[in-house]
Amino acid sequence: MAEIRAFVCGHPIAHSRSPLIHGFWLAEHGIDGSYEKLDVAPLDFATFLRNLPASGYAGGNVTLPHKEAAFAAVHRRDEAAEMIGAVNTLWFESGKLIGGNTDAYGFAAHLSAGAPGWKDGEAAIVLGAGGAARAIVHAIQKAGYKRICIVNRTLARAQELSTRFGAGVSAHGWAEIPALLRNADLLVNTSALGMTGQPALDISLEPLPDSAIISDIVYAPLKTDLLAAAEKRGLKAIDGLGMLLHQAVPGFERWFGVRPSVTEALRTHVLAGGETS
Repeated sequence: MAEIRAFVCGHPIAHSRSPLIHGFWLAEHGIDGSYEKLDVAPLDFATFLRNLPASGYAGGNVTLPHKEAAFAAVHRRDEAAEMIGAVNTLWFESGKLIGGNTDAYGFAAHLSAGAPGWKDGEAAIVLGAGGAARAIVHAIQKAGYKRICIVNRTLARAQELSTRFGAGVSAHGWAEIPALLRNADLLVNTSALGMTGQPALDISLEPLPDSAIISDIVYAPLKTDLLAAAEKRGLKAIDGLGMLLHQAVPGFERWFGVRPSVTEALRTHVLAGGETS
């Protein structure tokens, strides 16, 4: 059987950790395959997709800045991609290019592993209203939360997102955070605040209930100030690396035919391989 090839494409792409993840699984399962980084400039992306069926690739991942262009170009999209408005995983069915989004799955799977009771909550706060927030809100909504509060410095962006997801999702300004925290079961930071090289995320976690779960999708640094503050208060703190690892599982299974596991060995391997995604 010929080698199976997959890829991750973006611009820039040198910093991607995805090859570390998929390379680890290929070796672990003894699969004759490869997973390559491809730097594709925005002007070249449409041509890249047109040439994909003849390229020999089984499919691949799409990262910034191509997720929305991929969404527009594929023959069909899965439910998550439709709701999130972006595609991060490509594969072929009967010669047609299909697009999916595994970010919501990755977030939910990581929370289920680290905080098994998280789906029992009813009220969540999501900080930020960018592309990542769309995936997180979709995951939380699918988990059955009754109230999801999107908090953003630019209220109009939060309102746009709340309208997209409908009933139970509301938009709020930054000043409302202390009041919102009092009843929150889950707090998720999807903004760049607290990331290496970005301003700090400066909020007090004091109003939160003792049972609240804190998640930060930032993973450089791995332990953000938000997570450190959560641990100091005795709250369950979930870092951002696991979402990256878990979101890779469905794509690997589609291309290589084996469903891999997210293990401590994988996590150690990826952490040793670089500083950013």
